[in-house]
Amino acid sequence: MIVPTYWAEAKRTIKHDQRQMTLRRFGWSDVSQAAAEEHAEQRVAEAVERVVGGEPTLLAEPKVPYNGADGLPIREEIVSRQDDAVMTRNGYGALCLNTPDVLFADVDAEDDGGCSAYGYTFLLYGIVYVGFAWKLDGLRSLFLFLLGAIVVVTVFGSVWHWIRDRVRGSPKAAARARIERFADRHHEWGMRLYETPRGWRVLVSHATFDPRSDQVRSFFNAIGTDPIYARMCFNQNCFRARVTPKPWRIGIDDHLKPRPGVWPVSPERLPDRNRWVQRYERQSADYSACRFVSSFGSATQCDQARGVIRWHDEVSGAMTDRAIA
Repeated sequence: MIVPTYWAEAKRTIKHDQRQMTLRRFGWSDVSQAAAEEHAEQRVAEAVERVVGGEPTLLAEPKVPYNGADGLPIREEIVSRQDDAVMTRNGYGALCLNTPDVLFADVDAEDDGGCSAYGYTFLLYGIVYVGFAWKLDGLRSLFLFLLGAIVVVTVFGSVWHWIRDRVRGSPKAAARARIERFADRHHEWGMRLYETPRGWRVLVSHATFDPRSDQVRSFFNAIGTDPIYARMCFNQNCFRARVTPKPWRIGIDDHLKPRPGVWPVSPERLPDRNRWVQRYERQSADYSACRFVSSFGSATQCDQARGVIRWHDEVSGAMTDRAIA
């Protein structure tokens, strides 16, 4: 995991294959701005060598805060550090806890299973309707077709959801059941379960893990972790948890200033950013990012996890009764 304090960008214009091109590369450092600039110059020189050598090479790297981009560290404002863990402010203003080896996993439980049922129902209805309309002239009406579609699809979808929820439970209950099944099969694991706005968060406490290991990949698959999150953990070589509310869930509709919220920002734009952050912190004080529910398995906590748990629970408000956002 790399979360640098200093960033720089270097560019080099060259002529190659009878055309002019400009290459840009970022550099970073935890030592100084000068070291970041030197790193940027080194990386752009390496890019020039690849171009001249005929290797396919990007002319410029995307300036993004955190999206699992291969080869680029997390580019966010560092708010604080505790041992190896780093608290950053993400691209939309919320605080995120990044750890190199303490395992977090968020499991979303959105109810999207009905979409395919509605689609298939509409398709079947359309086939049947066209079949009847072919023989009955009175049914050859777009209005009647759409009215029937609304009624049939709505009724079928409601019945389908009612049956599904009673057979297997709600999506959130099904997600929790997957987590509990894993815990039942791995009593040696220590796991803390938190409720989030969209599902659950698991914090593994008995040991540390390599984000790129097969063991972590198997754990993610078993509990149904979001594939995008799993890919980001691998690419950025860290685990990550949002510990303050999303702005739009607490009544803040305007975006983090300036847009986009990629760190660092120019000194003349810092006052705008600071005003936004102050407003966000005032309003977020009444909310939590998650709520602690229960623990599973081993009560043993490794030293690294113990410190991360304490920090996570304090900043996220997990042990309070505030609304989750």
